[in-house]
Amino acid sequence: MRRVIYFLFTNIAILIVLSTAMRVFGVEPYLTAYGLNYRSLLIFALVFGMGGSFISLALSKWTAKRISGAQVIKEPANETERLLVSTVSELAAKSNIGMPEVAIFPSDDMNAFATGMSRNKSLVAVSSGLLRKMDREKVKAVLAHEVAHAANGDMITLALIQGVVNTFVLFLSRVIGHTVDRVVFKNEKGHGPAFWITAIIAEIVLAILASIIVFYFSRKREYRADSGAATLVGKKPMIGAL
Repeated sequence: MRRVIYFLFTNIAILIVLSTAMRVFGVEPYLTAYGLNYRSLLIFALVFGMGGSFISLALSKWTAKRISGAQVIKEPANETERLLVSTVSELAAKSNIGMPEVAIFPSDDMNAFATGMSRNKSLVAVSSGLLRKMDREKVKAVLAHEVAHAANGDMITLALIQGVVNTFVLFLSRVIGHTVDRVVFKNEKGHGPAFWITAIIAEIVLAILASIIVFYFSRKREYRADSGAATLVGKKPMIGAL
């Protein structure tokens, strides 16, 4: 769940930054100089919606490390770190993916996440609390679940879904802004402040509502990762870890 929250946080932030930049540099007015050109607006929303999503994906490892405080294990310093790295290496080999970066983040909660731009350039991180409170078998089951996420390409799938969602958010927010500007404020020349204010508010609200769709698909991928982990380590360890 953490990987989804990090991804959504970054995605919404990038969406807002891109939208602001388009206004500052005067890109958006070209689409609406003579009213709302729906075809041009849709193409525009698709390019920037997908672009924002894949920028989020490219930054996913960096963002996750910064927000969680995760420290990548470059050289194992103790038995726990050696076991962690060797277990991830074993699971990655079984899953036919490149060795992920392995990290530990400070938290008393039992948490773990996987993120990254591709199956072969992923990050698997676990909390210090999880390592303290779980036995070796359960830790391996949790790691298998996260490696399964990487092997299934779940972050790429999530980025594609988010890209489609972004497209509709950008498109609909500007249609709503245009409608309010024309119908409510009777502005017939260009777009006034009402358009920009309404579009920004609509964009934020729609992005939050659209997150429900992303969480739905993410939950389905969680079940698939559970199945993949059970294949890697067996059903009994997975039941114990859950």
